[in-house]
Amino acid sequence: MSDFYLVAGLGNPGREYAGTRHNVGFETLDVLMEKAGLDTDKMKTFGRGLIAGGRIDGEKVMFLKPVTYMNRSGDSVREVVEYYRIDPETRLIVICDDIYLDPGAIRIRKSGSDGGHNGLKSVISGLGGRSFIRVRLGVGDKPAPEADLAAHVLSRFSGEDAKIMKKTYERAADAIVCMMTEGIDAAMNKYNRSAPV
Repeated sequence: MSDFYLVAGLGNPGREYAGTRHNVGFETLDVLMEKAGLDTDKMKTFGRGLIAGGRIDGEKVMFLKPVTYMNRSGDSVREVVEYYRIDPETRLIVICDDIYLDPGAIRIRKSGSDGGHNGLKSVISGLGGRSFIRVRLGVGDKPAPEADLAAHVLSRFSGEDAKIMKKTYERAADAIVCMMTEGIDAAMNKYNRSAPV
C-alpha cells in the first residue's frame, strides 16, 4: 500500500462552474496545493482526473480533481486508488459540498452514507465501500422548498456568504493538514463546526 495521502476535491470542470457551490472541493484543494507550494494550473492528466504530488508538513500528498463532472467522480477516484494502491480507509480524503450545512460549517467523518450527494454516491460505488474520510463544507440549503436543487448547487455565493466561504476553504485546508499530522480524531475535535467561525 502507498504511504501517501490522496486528497480528492470534488467539483465540475470548466470555467463556467468555477466558484459555484458544487465546486467547494476544487476551491479547498487549490488552497491546500498552495500550502504545498504547488501551482494549481500545472496539474497533470491521469485517466479521468488531474493530479499533482507534493509535501505538506513532511507528509507526502497527491491531489486529485476529477474531470468527469460531479456525478461520475468515483470513476476518477477509483483509477488513482487502484493504480497507486491506496488504502481508502486511512489514506483517502474526499472534499465536497453539503446543502444541509450552513455556509462556513465543516463536517469531517471517517465514513458514512452519501447523504444524497451524487459525487459521494459515485465515489462509494467506485470504491465498493463507504469507509473513507470525507470533509463536507456547508453551502446552505435551497432558498425555498420548490427551488431547483441543480440550479442552487450550480449558483455562486454572494455577499457575506462569499466572504465566509473564503475563510472556510482555509480552515478546511488546515483541517486536512491537521488530520494528516495529528490524526483524524484531533481534526474532528478541532474543526467540526455547525456554524462559521
